[in-house]
Amino acid sequence: MAGGSKRYSRNSSNGNFQSLPERGPVESLIYWRDVKKSGIVFGAGLITLVAISCFSVISVFAYLSLLTLIGTVAFRIYKSVTQAVQKTNDGHPFKEYLELDLTLSQEKVQHIAGVAVAHINGFTAELRRLFLVEDIVDSIKFGVILWVFTYIGAWFNGMTLVILAFVSLFTLPKVYENNKQSIDTYLDLVRNKLTEITDKIRVALPIGNKKPVAAAESEKDK
Repeated sequence: MAGGSKRYSRNSSNGNFQSLPERGPVESLIYWRDVKKSGIVFGAGLITLVAISCFSVISVFAYLSLLTLIGTVAFRIYKSVTQAVQKTNDGHPFKEYLELDLTLSQEKVQHIAGVAVAHINGFTAELRRLFLVEDIVDSIKFGVILWVFTYIGAWFNGMTLVILAFVSLFTLPKVYENNKQSIDTYLDLVRNKLTEITDKIRVALPIGNKKPVAAAESEKDK
């Protein structure tokens, strides 16, 4: 493909290769487009999270930084000695990374801030709607979720949940991509069943029903 980007494919059930949709750099890691890169990121991230769960964050950061520094210094010395022995002038071994532009543009910062503010405002408005019982059915469902979270909190601590979320991030998307059709079928069944139950609850709880504006105005005129 033009531009130097890679096109990935997988072997389907009938033996034919199917082209996989292109993903961004982060999504490519999550969907294991490059097994080597995804494996390195997944392994390093998992080891870091497990270390943080066993030791303090400061200790983990200090040890990881120290190991990284020792590795880069040793590699720099090795390359310098090699260049001196072979009488070559390859330059700095990390030149490619030293020349990377890591600065954030003002437009990028404003875009990220705008997206963050939009999500925060939406999250705050949704919490207000649920806690102040704008829709009693939605508030009941929210209460059930909070009740389930009390049990999850009793079984796992926060760091364990972060580790489970990290592992799920690198496994569930790929599982879903490989079994999309069958998973979507079951999800539709569950979604339809939940909708049916929710509708029955709304009928049983008149306080949770919202009358259309037109109907409310017509009743007011009467």
